[in-house]
Amino acid sequence: YLLKNVAPAELARAIRAAHAGEALLDPLIAARLVEAIAQPAGEPAAERLTAREQQVLALIARGYSNKRIALELGIAEKTVKTHVGHVLAKLGVADRTQAALHAVRMGLDRGS
Repeated sequence: YLLKNVAPAELARAIRAAHAGEALLDPLIAARLVEAIAQPAGEPAAERLTAREQQVLALIARGYSNKRIALELGIAEKTVKTHVGHVLAKLGVADRTQAALHAVRMGLDRGS
């Protein structure tokens, strides 16, 4: 992998290397990869969620509908839908079932 501003001599060397079956990586890209690998893992999923999002997730794990979550928390159903969308995005999941599994792993299903 080369950056588009590579020097002509480096480009020629990369072409020869590719022809020989070698892989080439721009030093700047290599440094960024090493940095990314060396960084500690991201924060736990529960810490990425706001307190309200954690409440919503806990209620999802209990099988509550958006309407019931809204009643339980005293907020509009539209607000619940917004929170659910944020929860799904932050957890990187596609649906409520997957979110509920995360909640169980995080211990949020045991709420009061």
